[in-house]
Amino acid sequence: MKSVTFPEAAGPEGLRLYAIGDVHGRADLLTRLHGLIRADLANNPAHDWRIIHLGDYVDRGPASKEVLDFLIEAREKDERNLVLMGNHDVSFLDFLALAEPDGVFANNGGRETALSYGVEIDFRDPKSVDEGYVALVSAVPQAHVEFIRHMPRAFTFGDFFFCHAGIRPGVPLDHQDPEDLIWIRRPFLDWTEPFEKVVIHGHTPLEEIEVKLNRVDVDTFAWHSGQLSAIVIDGATKRFIQTLP
Repeated sequence: MKSVTFPEAAGPEGLRLYAIGDVHGRADLLTRLHGLIRADLANNPAHDWRIIHLGDYVDRGPASKEVLDFLIEAREKDERNLVLMGNHDVSFLDFLALAEPDGVFANNGGRETALSYGVEIDFRDPKSVDEGYVALVSAVPQAHVEFIRHMPRAFTFGDFFFCHAGIRPGVPLDHQDPEDLIWIRRPFLDWTEPFEKVVIHGHTPLEEIEVKLNRVDVDTFAWHSGQLSAIVIDGATKRFIQTLP
């Protein structure tokens, strides 16, 4: 099986790629980073471009609703804005469907997501969960539900494979389990051999962008650090853009 490493990997000729890490309710940082990308395109024009958002738009930060509003509007204005699914986005839909009082959403910033829709939920109180669930289902626009539901889980451009969490080593890219693409950690992170393509991902937050021979992690803990990061791929040239904390 053919493999490629980061130093030699290249994007498609004439197509600049921007891949943005986990947003987690930080609409302010997402807006700011899109501004930096617009400035980058203005100062250094590209023949064509794509902005790839790597998932986890909701939870933890204060403005999940606003993040989804922003992404929906950006996609409607220009379909070159691409939006991948993350595990927190799926967990948000799971809560809206099942009202799990002790699931991923409840235990990982779901309260903040609900608040962004004007709904208070105390997940320690069953009555509050029941009442909050009904209110949240009513408050979340169906457009948000459908937007998340139809997000793809991976894109491929040139020598790069984009997904939220990572891939299962030893499994061809076109046979990956969709759940691995949004949930996997250790088997992927611990793998040091090259893959078919260099994987650009988020999901595992770090203080700084992590560049390995076989993958790049651009999740820099934006909701907490104030630093939202993106890799820029322009042919064989790779660089990074970040908001300042």
